Amino acid sequence: MKQKAKTQINIFILCAGLIFSCTISTALAKDEVREPIIVNGDMVEYSMDSRIVTAEGNVVVNYKDAKLYCQKFTVDTTTKQGKAEGDAKLDDSKGGVIEGAEIIYNFETKTGTIIESGFMSNPYFGKAKKIERINDNEFVAEQGYMSTCSYDNPHFRFGAEKIDIFPKDKVQIKKVKLFLWNVPVLYLPHFNRSLKDAQTKFQFSPGKTKDWGPYLLTGYRYNLSENVNARLYLDYRQKLGLAEGFGVNYNDVGFGKGDFKFYYTNEAPSKLPDGSPKRFDRYLARWRHKWDIDPRTTFITEFYKIGDERRKQIEPTRNFLKDYFYREFEKDSEPLSYALFHHNFTYSMMDVLVQKRVNHWYDQLDKLPEVKYTLPSKKIGSTPFYFESLNNFDAFTKKAITEPVSNDDITTTRLDTTNKLTLPTKASIFRVAPFVASRQTFYDRGENKSDPSHPIRTIFYSGVDISTKFYRTLSDIKAKILGMDLNGLRHIITPTAGYTYNHTPTIGSDKLKQIDPVDALGPNNSVEFGLSNKIQTKRNGSSVDLLDLFVSTNYIFKPKTGPKLGSNLSDILFKWKLLPYSWLRIEGDATYYRTDPSNENYNHFSDINYDFSFDLGKERSLGFGQRYARKGPNSFTCGFNWRLNPKWKLSTFHRYNVGNNSEIARGLAEQQYTVERDLHCWVMDVTLNTKKNEGSSIWCIFRLKAFPELEFGFNQSYHSPSSGSQSNP
Repeated sequence: MKQKAKTQINIFILCAGLIFSCTISTALAKDEVREPIIVNGDMVEYSMDSRIVTAEGNVVVNYKDAKLYCQKFTVDTTTKQGKAEGDAKLDDSKGGVIEGAEIIYNFETKTGTIIESGFMSNPYFGKAKKIERINDNEFVAEQGYMSTCSYDNPHFRFGAEKIDIFPKDKVQIKKVKLFLWNVPVLYLPHFNRSLKDAQTKFQFSPGKTKDWGPYLLTGYRYNLSENVNARLYLDYRQKLGLAEGFGVNYNDVGFGKGDFKFYYTNEAPSKLPDGSPKRFDRYLARWRHKWDIDPRTTFITEFYKIGDERRKQIEPTRNFLKDYFYREFEKDSEPLSYALFHHNFTYSMMDVLVQKRVNHWYDQLDKLPEVKYTLPSKKIGSTPFYFESLNNFDAFTKKAITEPVSNDDITTTRLDTTNKLTLPTKASIFRVAPFVASRQTFYDRGENKSDPSHPIRTIFYSGVDISTKFYRTLSDIKAKILGMDLNGLRHIITPTAGYTYNHTPTIGSDKLKQIDPVDALGPNNSVEFGLSNKIQTKRNGSSVDLLDLFVSTNYIFKPKTGPKLGSNLSDILFKWKLLPYSWLRIEGDATYYRTDPSNENYNHFSDINYDFSFDLGKERSLGFGQRYARKGPNSFTCGFNWRLNPKWKLSTFHRYNVGNNSEIARGLAEQQYTVERDLHCWVMDVTLNTKKNEGSSIWCIFRLKAFPELEFGFNQSYHSPSSGSQSNP
């Protein structure tokens, strides 16, 4: 017997027979009331004898997390095996989207076969002769291809006899060919791709610079396992030659995470002094590792080894990082090799640092080891006193620099301990915290190696910190002054003062070997003043600082050294931030110098930095600022990013020097222009950078939109520098 309906079958327990209407509900099994198969179509039939449902015309089938679309559909309500034909599409929230001429699918086991199929598992698209759905988390495509390009004829694709896809996890392919359009360009025995990270496999960065000439930097990223991936580098620089290398990144391997990189070149410079060698071996070996041993214990280590025959043989000031990895060189021209162990106790912490010079031309202080024990401020029992302690034990060694040669050798051991007692209290509207402290420093020798004594330096400290806060709230102010959205105002003034006195050390700095600022400590008698001014309002239910201004200075009582031996007010520091509109940010800092070694009545603003940042919409921004130093650089910077339309974006950066002296010439010091073009599944960036006295560079970068992060990126864009920063030309 068969029943017919025009719109829907909803399959669940048939308690009292079938209800004939526009919707027919049929039981699949008595224990499946909560998980019915719902079938919608222009024509739906149900056979009571065979328990088979058939549907035709705009069929939509829903079951759990899966949805099936087709023109003709048949399902056995007992086995839940279904067959879909005609523009069939299976949309699984866990497995992605699969399309095919015919889909045979079991709704219970989520397995099946798709003939002449196409699939999408974000961010991949593909087609295959047949797809087998193995289980809920895996399907296999046979005789097909995969790509991040959604076009019917993709710009590039990976073709293979078999593609294993684990949705939202990984893709595995064997014997894969890479096609650009229909041209095979690369063969790989294996291709493993994690769907959990956002980095592309292939990286290409062509360009041209004054130091390198035309160049091409290439990289290939390869997944060795779920937690380990490798990188291969092959680079060509017309003025330096070939360079190659490899790297390994690992994560969650049982003892932490880290990365290793080795980069080598048998450099053949195009221009060398007469009589010098024609080739030089130069390399970098770098290892970084972090291990969170337990919630309280961490181990971190970094190792840098640089081999540089060019520096050793003909150019003692040459730096391999500067020549090949300039961004790393800007951050640290002489990176340290060290191992650091950190442990948090219940109320204190300990650090053990071992720092060893690996590259002999580094001006580096070895610490073998440095042990630091810190006890933060802690209340002493039921008393009102707080105690804190900082203790450092150091075994210092500093060898002579081999290139160029230096005789600056140091070998000494030092124990430095500072113990502080504080009594915080409140006096009227003021928070008052008087303190006393004692600092002892033990040395194994004096200033000279021949000094057999064991000096012990003691410094006594005392002082008091005072602060208070005044505020006034004007909640009835609601206005738009000059377009600013004011929803109530709150003015907060926070003055602070801190007096510090430390007695003349029992041993002067001239009697000690100078290693770091600890050894140069002298007497001090001063007051530090600070004044914070904030004006706040509310926007969209959140508090916003319309104005944040902080001013600080020191008053020094009769200093023993310096140009002014009488009591005087030291330099005045200013920091400010304004947010008058949601689309405008203004911030900066300045230093008003009161003294100068060459002029005791200096009294000038010596450093001023400010920045204006405009947010003009999605992917549209503008910024400009100034870096001013009275006896240094004075430059303006500006830049903007502007999305012209969905296909094109333009970015610029400029730096103009205003000052004119022997070191810094007036004029346009740097300019950079970047044009970005959307190529559907790719994004192309073409950048031109010109620096005065350094020449011009041009490079082109292709980025997959599905994986936007790239290893090789030399872009520079405008951003608001950190307060106090100076932009050097």
